[in-house]
Amino acid sequence: MDPLPTPQTQSGRDGLAALLARPRTALIGLDFDGTLAPIVADPEQARAHPGAVPALAALAPGIASVAVITGRPPEVAVRYGGFAGVPGLEHLTVLGHYGAERWDAATGTVTAPPPHPGVAAARAELPRLLERAGTGEGIWIEEKGRALAVHTRRAADPQGAFESLRAPLAGLAARHALIVEPGRLVLELRPPGMDKGVALLDHARAVGAGCVVYAGDDLGDLPAFAAVDTLRAEGVPGLLVCSGSTEVTELAKRADLVVDGPEGVVGLLSSLAATIRE
Repeated sequence: MDPLPTPQTQSGRDGLAALLARPRTALIGLDFDGTLAPIVADPEQARAHPGAVPALAALAPGIASVAVITGRPPEVAVRYGGFAGVPGLEHLTVLGHYGAERWDAATGTVTAPPPHPGVAAARAELPRLLERAGTGEGIWIEEKGRALAVHTRRAADPQGAFESLRAPLAGLAARHALIVEPGRLVLELRPPGMDKGVALLDHARAVGAGCVVYAGDDLGDLPAFAAVDTLRAEGVPGLLVCSGSTEVTELAKRADLVVDGPEGVVGLLSSLAATIRE
């Protein structure tokens, strides 16, 4: 077992100490893509790191709650993560679509409100908009049900295509009361009020978390980082973990602890599980 890393901030050290002292009160929140699963060119080929499920299954029985918080539909994250029917993960929660949909391992069911009508309207316009933008081949639309994501990773000039699509997609979003969330060579259109910070805060309060850890890798995880700050201000210790990459550095600047991508996240979860069991 690797030793537990030391957070670089006092707030992070306090959060880790609280988790180790009172693990049964701890909530661990985790992004999926880039955190539990390596980033790949085709999002449909994303799968959890091979060590993720064993690490979570070892850790989950000793803490209050594990929640995977993702922009994907929850059933997709469950399938790509291999989370269903795993001993030790009977109380896992997947908060998909940034918390708009919820999957509980205990029941294996998804609960969700009606979809935002602006997503369907934007979906109908999006192909024509991309054609007019003239960004070339390799632009790919990911259908997320309650959101739409435009990926530029496969374009000849991924960053150039990303920048050229910012303004047209912002206009499309505004026409249909949506927002645009930039990420790692992806621009996502989704309804306002859907973010990982709201999802994390609601879940932390629902389970009565006494301390909170959140790990993410992308700009969409910044609201969850802000939620941990809110909880800290209310007296709930927290630890912010960045699943590091060279594509997005904003999270690393805000984090208490930076690990080396999904491999590092799995190592951290495994070390936490082993330490708590001692």
